[in-house]
Amino acid sequence: MDIRNIAIIAHVDHGKTTLVDELLKQSGSFHEHQHVAERAMDSNDLERERGITILAKCTSVVWKDTRINIIDTPGHADFGGEVERILSMVDGAVVLVDSAEGALPQTKFVVGKALARGLRPIVVVNKIDRGDARPDEVHNEIFDLFAALGANDAQLDFPMLYASGRQGWADVELDGPRKDLSPMFDLILKHVPAPALDKDKPFAMTATILENDNFLGRVLTGRVEQGRARVNMPVKVLRADGSVVETGRLTKLLSFRGLDRVGVEEVEAGDIVAVAGLSEATIPDTIAAPEVTEPLLAIPVDPPTLSMTFRLNDGPLGGREGKKVTSRQIRDRLFKETESNIAIRVSESPESEAFEVAGRGELQLGVLIETMRREGFELTIGRPRVLYRTNEETGEREEPYEEVTIDVDEPYSGVVVEKMSLRKGQMQDMRPSGGDKVRLTFIIPSRADRLSW
Repeated sequence: MDIRNIAIIAHVDHGKTTLVDELLKQSGSFHEHQHVAERAMDSNDLERERGITILAKCTSVVWKDTRINIIDTPGHADFGGEVERILSMVDGAVVLVDSAEGALPQTKFVVGKALARGLRPIVVVNKIDRGDARPDEVHNEIFDLFAALGANDAQLDFPMLYASGRQGWADVELDGPRKDLSPMFDLILKHVPAPALDKDKPFAMTATILENDNFLGRVLTGRVEQGRARVNMPVKVLRADGSVVETGRLTKLLSFRGLDRVGVEEVEAGDIVAVAGLSEATIPDTIAAPEVTEPLLAIPVDPPTLSMTFRLNDGPLGGREGKKVTSRQIRDRLFKETESNIAIRVSESPESEAFEVAGRGELQLGVLIETMRREGFELTIGRPRVLYRTNEETGEREEPYEEVTIDVDEPYSGVVVEKMSLRKGQMQDMRPSGGDKVRLTFIIPSRADRLSW
């Protein structure tokens, strides 16, 4: 069976997960009377409560005898580490953009990574049924964005669809029949290339997603980059420096079928699979046949920008809310997090029984804190601190900056500009966004979040 591997990229709340729901339904992945929860891919409790995607997840549909592996990616910049590493698993991308909001910062961040990898995205202008939709302007904005990000001629000649993920349709023309998502399926098959990988080389894959299963143990997901793998075949695990971490056997090979993972006997280059049977392998190790000596190249992840101190609760109320209260338990849990979340860094703090936890933003660290609280950990948290670094070439100290986009009623734009300037914000753009609103774009240092309005 032919294979297509794609990622769906978008800013938070632009409709990725809802669109994937419809792709699953219309491809026949669900039984006729099967009850499926809304935003079925958001299986984590925090994802459902917050209405956002936190973890990258893989699903699979079949369309016209071709298996399409789809990776639903987080839309918030704090979880960019999830997005960056899964781009190595795909040969194409669907860039989903809200028909009213247009291309927002996270879209720009991930699209830049995708273009740098040579992917030729399909652009989908979603939520076209919104009353304030402005599809033509958004089309022009996306073209300008691609050009600003250094897209080549082939990438600038991107195909585009108009869609409503909630209503379950996509069309090439704005005034098309709006019947179903067939145009999107057909365009993916036509535009996204099949994996061009060597099936005759010795087996090798890079671990890009790590989970812990109560029955299978460590489950690592990635794309088979070369060769074939069979159940119970011997493998070894290589780190980026070429050192061998462990040897073992692939006790389980799991392929994605809709929302389920099913066991298969053999996989080959191009397949996105989950493997079990290894106890030390982690992200981004190379899992390979014994004769392979060189690890596969892994994508570097951008460094953290914020740090917080995690320490045990030794106050008068300590031990009343959680059962896991020792510094040893907290330490083990934090270092376990770094195995599956490579955007998190943990180090010992100069303080006694405390740890420095660095991440991409407050939301990412907040999700970690809430997850640990629900797991029964009790700890105290320090205030977020911005991380600085020294430029190796110039010796200058550098700090993280953020792009801020604000849509505001036109009469209040002056007040917003004044308040942002007090936070060291530098206005980059100001343009009408429809409905008597103005869109303001600023570049602002991350430390400005610590300043009072």
